[in-house]
Amino acid sequence: MTLETEGISARSRGVALALAVILGPFGAHRFYVGKTKSALLMLCTLGGAGLWYLYDLIMVAGGSFRDSQGKLVANWDPERPFPDRISEDLMEELAQLRGEVAELAERVDFAERLLILPRDREGSSSLSGPDAL
Repeated sequence: MTLETEGISARSRGVALALAVILGPFGAHRFYVGKTKSALLMLCTLGGAGLWYLYDLIMVAGGSFRDSQGKLVANWDPERPFPDRISEDLMEELAQLRGEVAELAERVDFAERLLILPRDREGSSSLSGPDAL
């Protein structure tokens, strides 16, 4: 199964992002993904006076930018495709982390309840009142 059949472009998101950051107002990232007509328009308008450039920069960085065939430019390294499934070791580690986070949440909740409880009046009464100063 290749990236092209999955609807993900063979173009690198990292290269597209680097081109968008460095030569974005000139449309270099659009030339890279095969959008020649819009790249020429972007070149003539200097990135739509900066607005088009910022929009494209956010789209490329967010992984929502598409190439000339309508496929997402989402893979940082096209040489190493996305894994087909998540390994069992990773799932075990994720379950362990979830357990630790749940335990930490219980501890924080307990500490908050302790902080909310009223103080013992006997221990604090000797320091309060007009004679305390």
